[in-house]
Amino acid sequence: MELIKGIRESTLRFPGLESEMEAQSAGAEEGFTQVTCKGGQWVKKRQVEQLSTAGEGGDAGLMDTEEARPAKRPIFPLLCCDGLLSGKEETRKISVPANRYTPLKEDWMKIFTPVVEHLRLQLRFNLKSRNVEIRTCKETKDVSALTKAADFVKAFILGFQVEHTLALIRLDDLFLESFEITDVKPLKEDHLSRAIGRTAGKGRKTKFTIENVMSTWIVLADVKIHILGSFQNTKMARTAICKLILGNPPSKVYGNIRAVASRSADRF
Repeated sequence: MELIKGIRESTLRFPGLESEMEAQSAGAEEGFTQVTCKGGQWVKKRQVEQLSTAGEGGDAGLMDTEEARPAKRPIFPLLCCDGLLSGKEETRKISVPANRYTPLKEDWMKIFTPVVEHLRLQLRFNLKSRNVEIRTCKETKDVSALTKAADFVKAFILGFQVEHTLALIRLDDLFLESFEITDVKPLKEDHLSRAIGRTAGKGRKTKFTIENVMSTWIVLADVKIHILGSFQNTKMARTAICKLILGNPPSKVYGNIRAVASRSADRF
């Protein structure tokens, strides 16, 4: 009785205490007690616990999607050459113009030997379609062999000698570039013929000078110009030829070529 009287006296002194006691008694009937906390860390911990308990019920799908996100990029193993060559046989066809039939027939064995014996490819000339066909086989070991052989045959058909085109098979940093004189400047009739003459020079002296200084091989086939060499040398040779097409005198182009050659020599 004395305890009840003390509780009543305390409720009279603190009027808000009775409402809190009713809320606690209602929460005790439901199985938990509601506690207010001002600290942010405790609130976060309680939210995490509620999410973990909710994952067992209806919100489990949400937690699964969050956990399924990969933290890092996937790492795939490298493919070996055997896996790349085990599929279908690949074929490349290079068309041969009429003016290259005779040179191809004369130098066929020089083309056939490196492609078949060194690159382990199959090579033939189709008489009906007038195409040189290159195909992989079971003995092919290098993945890039087909591309090298196609570039080798294509360079020969464009007009390069077999001895020069063999560098495409032996070296990896050689490229073949082709462009037309009309791409640099739209010329016609006599103006076009004079541009071709400036590019070749008297007795092809200008052409040979650019080849020797830039360590490249150049083929002048009417309006088309083909350059074979490394990327940097091909770029410098193309720049010199473009200046000749635009009308610069050969003497000025020679001076620029000498300056570029001296710079490259100093670098090495």
